[in-house]
Order: sequence, then C-alpha cells, then structure tokens
Amino acid sequence: MGTANEKTVSAVVVGDVMLDSWLLGSAKRLAQEAPVPVMSLEATENAPGGAANTAANLVALGARIRLVGVVGDDPCGDELVRSLRLLGVETDLLTVPGRLTAHKRRLVASGQLTARYDEEDLDGIPAWAERELLRRLAAIVPRADVVVACDYGGGVFSPAVRRALAGVPLLVVDAHAVALWRECAPAAVLPNYAEVVRLLGEADGEVDRPAYLTSRTDRLLELTGAGIVVTTLDGEGALLHRRGCPPYRTYAQPAPQHMATGAGDTYTAAFALWLASGASPEEAAQAGQAAAGVVVRRPGTAICTRHDLLRALRRREGAVQPAERLAQLLDEHRRRGERVVFTNGCFDVLHRGHVTYLEQAGQLGDVLVVAVNSDASVARLKGPGRPVNPCEDRMSVLAALNDVDYVVEFDEDTPERLLRMIRPELYVKGGDYTPEMLAEAPLVRSLGGEVRVLGYVPDRSTTAIIGRMRSLPHHDR
Repeated sequence: MGTANEKTVSAVVVGDVMLDSWLLGSAKRLAQEAPVPVMSLEATENAPGGAANTAANLVALGARIRLVGVVGDDPCGDELVRSLRLLGVETDLLTVPGRLTAHKRRLVASGQLTARYDEEDLDGIPAWAERELLRRLAAIVPRADVVVACDYGGGVFSPAVRRALAGVPLLVVDAHAVALWRECAPAAVLPNYAEVVRLLGEADGEVDRPAYLTSRTDRLLELTGAGIVVTTLDGEGALLHRRGCPPYRTYAQPAPQHMATGAGDTYTAAFALWLASGASPEEAAQAGQAAAGVVVRRPGTAICTRHDLLRALRRREGAVQPAERLAQLLDEHRRRGERVVFTNGCFDVLHRGHVTYLEQAGQLGDVLVVAVNSDASVARLKGPGRPVNPCEDRMSVLAALNDVDYVVEFDEDTPERLLRMIRPELYVKGGDYTPEMLAEAPLVRSLGGEVRVLGYVPDRSTTAIIGRMRSLPHHDR
C-alpha cells in the first residue's frame, strides 16, 4: 500500500462552508402536544462542516491549507472561524453582510438522532464578493499542489468561479452536480451514488450498485470530463473509474447511517492528499476509504488525523507480517520520518502488565513492532508445559490491541536477527530489568538505537498467573 510521502502538501480548499451543531441531551417522556420526545438539552458541540470539514481533515492529515469561501456577518460565522483557527486551518473566508452562514443543527436524544434543521442562504453571492473571491483564488491557486472544490449548491460557485479553476493541474471536485464542472476537466470528481444516478438520467432499478456502475465507466467519464470518477457507496465502499482500467472497488465496514456525517468530507481530504503526494488513484481510494472508516466510528462531525489514517491503512494490510515483508514496510515508514519502536516477549498469557507497557511503548514513537517467541522458543526458555497458548493465538491477540502496529514471530532465543533486520530507533522492555541486564542492548546501540525499560506492574506475570491457576482445587478448574 503506497502512502503519502514526507513532503508537506500545499492545498487550497474552496467552496461551501458550514457549521455543524450537535445538540445533545436525554429524552425520558413524550410531549403532551404530540407523540414526540421531550429532550432535555445537556450540551452543544460545534464543528466545521462541508468545505470547512474537508479543510480541517486535510490539516489533521498533515497538509498545509488555505480555505476560501463565504460566511455571513453573524454569530454562526464567527463560531465557524473560531473553530477553524483552533484546528489550525488558515482561513481566507470572505464575510458578506446580510448573508446567513450555513448552519446545520442535529438533535441527539439519548444517543438517537431525532431531528435536523438547517439554516442556509442558497442565493448566489453578490458581484463584488465574486470579484474578491476571484482575486484571492488568482493569488493562491497557482502555488497549490492540489485544489479541492466542495460544491454543495451554497452559492459560492458561480460560472466565473468555476472557470477560474479550469486548467488547475490537480483539481479534485466534490459536488452535488458534477456535470457543471465538465468544462474544467477536473483530475477527479467524487459524487455519491444518488448523484451519479441523476447524472446518468436513468431509472435506478439495479439492486447490485457496483455492477450497475461498472458497465457505465465510459459514460461517467464522458459526462463529467474528469480523469477519475469515484462513486461513494456508503456502507458498500466506493468504485473508482478511470479510462483504460477496470473499475477499482474499495470496501467499507458498515456503520450506522447517523454516524456517517462528514465521512464524505474526510474521504475527499485523504483521497486528494494521497493523489497530491504521488500515490496512484487506487492507493488514494484506499486511503480515502480508510480515513472515512475512522470517522464513522466517532460521534459527531469527526476528524481523521495522519496517525489515525496510517494506523488504519496498516490494519487493512494486516498487523501480522513475516520478517522480510515487515522490514520493507518499516523502510517506507522511515522514509516518511516515522520512529520505529520494537519490543519482544513470549506473551503467553496476556495480562495487565503486558497491556500497560505496550500502551506506554506505543506512545514513544510512530510504529510499534512486537516480536513474539515461537512455540519452540518458548518451550526452550520456559520449560515443559509452555506455551499455554500457541503462537498463532498469541499473535492474534496482540494484533488486536490498539497500540500495536505490527506483530512478527521469531524462532531464536533472542530477537538479535530481527533487530539487525529492523534496526529500531527505540528498543523497549517491560518489567524489573535495567538496560544493562538486557543482552540485546549493546547490539541496539551499535545500530544507532536507544534502549529503555518501562514501568513494571507488581504481581502481574504469566508465570504467577499460571501458578495460581495450577494451585486451584480440581473442582474449580
């Protein structure tokens, strides 16, 4: 899986910004006036939405951003600008007096989305505002590695503003009506399935949506004028079309529909960033899918960070890796300037002490590698009756821990061969050791790495746990 390299991408996001508000509370009774829940408001959470959410995700993913758009001279616009600045987004938002800043409020009662109400101004922006937007775009677009246009019909994209983006080398368009962008010849457009059906002007009688789209690749590319068309399919993933190649499918892990707010913005941000970083369209689609998969498991309008995305991509590739492949993967991480942390052990019966020190180890770098003694190695080190759990099971449990990125098996009594292959920046152990007690310490230091011993949790050891189990009366076993 290719990933974005260490170069900081410069991106311009232009389009319809909005504020998402989540009104959270509990509902314990129905109203007398109608059979609707009576909600007691307990908290309100605000977040950038639309183009502003795309920009916020790009910043969190590591890009350098300029956000261009329009807000009203109202409290909602002030809150949106404040939220963006807190997230590190460089804003170039034009205030239009008398205009409403788009505001979407969602009522969530006892965890259930019960209603949404919107306030927005869908009229085109005034002529003076259009001229000012064109001036700002002319100044910043030529210096951008990628331009992302978020067109949700909010009035920003007049024909003149769209024409100003024609000829941009890497233009990624997320629009409700992608046909309007045909003359701009965008590098990629990202409609959802309903938008594609409207574009095709056909009755959607197909149950198999990917099959329906697969037979229409050429028509989609012709109607959009784009080099790439990515149709998002909600819980079914996405389908990427480009000329001369069979459609490329990515798959999503299903999530409740109410958790998907903003997931399309996150997909667009990751897809655009990966393309701008030199990834193939297929790799960019995988990045977009993985990023969307992160935010649909978080409440509200969520953001995917670079760390979140890289970890999600590694999960898709698989945490358990053979040594040779792992060494190649870690070389890619180092090229991006990421710090590799290495630890090893038998992990025969995973306990609180293990989990605690692995959590600590994961916080010391960007990639945590756990090397696991094979069954034969454990038997030599621990004696008859060990291991209790086979290596395959031990590795699967470790791979499921959130802080563990890669798991690899080794058959020797020490991980010396792996250390020479992997050359970690940091070698850690948990327990009542000192660095001088670790036989591997001189080797790690000779390879340019650091050695550190992490905290020990008293009375938490595999040997002690197995001993207590064996001491139990037979009828309790």
